[in-house]
Amino acid sequence: MKPSIGRIVHFKVSENQAEAINRRRLDFAKYRSTDPAYTDTGYVAHFGNKVQAGDVFPAMIVAAWSGSVNVNLQVFLDGTDTFWATSAIEGEHDGGYLWPPRV
Repeated sequence: MKPSIGRIVHFKVSENQAEAINRRRLDFAKYRSTDPAYTDTGYVAHFGNKVQAGDVFPAMIVAAWSGSVNVNLQVFLDGTDTFWATSAIEGEHDGGYLWPPRV
């Protein structure tokens, strides 16, 4: 299949990506727990279930270049945030994307 903007794929998270996602979520949790007057500020909270290397999430292709195997993705995490995966390459490796199977 040819990558194009708006297509949904499955993205497999790498160890470094999982650490970055979990770090953002931990930073938010620490801030929220240290501010007793915390109120809804309108900022996007990085909050959700822990992410591990090898986890697979749906993602939308947001940039694809003619003649290139790389795409940029918005990965839909199990939480309130997303992850921007840049220059992802198709494949079963961590940090790669696959076309979802037909069911």
